[in-house]
Amino acid sequence: MSDGAIDLKAEERARAYSMPLEEINLIDPELFRSDSFWPYFERLRKEDPVHYHPEGQHEDGPYWSVTKYNDIMAVDTNHEAFSSEPAITIFDPKEDFTLPMFIAMDSPKHDVQRKTVSPIVSPHNLQMLEPVIRERIQKTLDSLPIGEPFDWVDKVSIELTTQMLATLFDFPWEDRRKLTRWSDVATAGPESGLFSSEDPEVVENERKMELFECVDYFSRLWEERVNQPPRGDLISMLAHGEATKNMDRMEYLGNLILLIVGGNDTTRNTMSGSIYALHHHPDQRKKLYDNPSLIPSMVSETIRWQTPLAYMRRTATRDVEVGGKTIKKGEKVLMWYVSGNRDEEVIENPNAYLIDRERPRQHLSFGFGIHRCVGNRLAELQLKILWEEIIKRFPEIKVIEEPERVPSSFVKGYSKMMVLIPSKN
Repeated sequence: MSDGAIDLKAEERARAYSMPLEEINLIDPELFRSDSFWPYFERLRKEDPVHYHPEGQHEDGPYWSVTKYNDIMAVDTNHEAFSSEPAITIFDPKEDFTLPMFIAMDSPKHDVQRKTVSPIVSPHNLQMLEPVIRERIQKTLDSLPIGEPFDWVDKVSIELTTQMLATLFDFPWEDRRKLTRWSDVATAGPESGLFSSEDPEVVENERKMELFECVDYFSRLWEERVNQPPRGDLISMLAHGEATKNMDRMEYLGNLILLIVGGNDTTRNTMSGSIYALHHHPDQRKKLYDNPSLIPSMVSETIRWQTPLAYMRRTATRDVEVGGKTIKKGEKVLMWYVSGNRDEEVIENPNAYLIDRERPRQHLSFGFGIHRCVGNRLAELQLKILWEEIIKRFPEIKVIEEPERVPSSFVKGYSKMMVLIPSKN
């Protein structure tokens, strides 16, 4: 790390601690693009762990930030007082573009829709998928250039997660990168560079157009599958499932976006995060290469350390007390997983990256309660196999410049990471 980088971190820390608490706005995407949000969360955990952000900070109105591990658990598991409807991000659905999805539903509808797709990640199905995952990872790694720079995000993280999504949906292989595009478009803000303009109206119109293209494409696949005997892919499960077979077009699109983003962003960004983490912690890399049995533990530690989705939102169904504060009915509550995963009172030495932690699975990255990530075991399996195969091939993968991060307070990830695999001779 250069002196300049240290100066910037010190400067950001000074700023985070000097501004009035009520001026801290954690939703600012620039904080995440510049990776400078950490001291703001640290301060809130110490001084105001259940913090009210006033009207005017964000176009979608005031919100609460819950930043400590146990308070987040209390909100995430209290489904009666904290509803997932109408949305899991701070943005309220637009009246003319509402996308129902089971992660943003409460029981009982959530439960039956989730149950429809959960067989795709059953232990039996994961066992069936394992050789396919391994073969694809081997092929992808064997195609990487040695001794010359390349973008790990594009060549490995995106490619592997998109291949996996195409398999789960039984989606046309040659069009699989459409899944990546739709995932990015679904969660990107005006500052992402994915749209022709930063004008919010233009962004929303372009987002709508692309997501309508997504549902049109998937509707053709639905028509094929609904007229065939039930199969083991997600589209067939939705088309034949009692709880999902009568979904309208927008609910179908909502659940598609949920499955695409859930299967794409989280695994993709942890794959990139693992490379970044081990590059910056050579002692941990040596530990891993000396003892590959630590791979499962390293995977869990990376998922905690990276926290690929920074927060989830709930909406209070009644006045309820959390951490000594009264949250009123109808108010938005953001559970900052990225902060809870660094809570000093629950996780020992939380800012350190330690691949042999005593309890590496103690983290919030997958959520808790009825909305716990349905694909968590699949994500862990993909990452485990990836590192088993990396260790066999590459003694080192160097990150040669600071990565470009996604300008989003929701998806905590990387848009580009230039690496180099040194030649062995």
